[in-house]
Amino acid sequence: MTGITPKETPTMCFHEPTDRKYAAHLRRAAPDMQKAYAALGEAVFKGDGTVPAKYRELIAIGVAVTTQCPFCIDSHTRAAVDAGATPEELGEAVMVAAALRAGGAVTHGFQVMKTAQDAAAATAS
Repeated sequence: MTGITPKETPTMCFHEPTDRKYAAHLRRAAPDMQKAYAALGEAVFKGDGTVPAKYRELIAIGVAVTTQCPFCIDSHTRAAVDAGATPEELGEAVMVAAALRAGGAVTHGFQVMKTAQDAAAATAS
């Protein structure tokens, strides 16, 4: 980014609630794209649809913990609670996400085994 020197750039290993102020920077930098993104979120999370709002928020929590988006975790947890989600439902949404994330690691392990076998066969030839 222009105007930022490496000395001024902090290591970003965590997020703070005050970091939300940088949303304005993003809106200025890419206004049309940001408007489209905001419109998508509004359409997806507006009221009840075929899938009730509470369940969409629980899905969002599962995705948010998997993608590790702290702002998504915050906003969708609050919205889920407002929509009537219980601590047990929130916990199960988190654990479903954890199981799928672990499953992804295991199935990517298949690729490790395949690549190792291919590498060993190439070395043997």
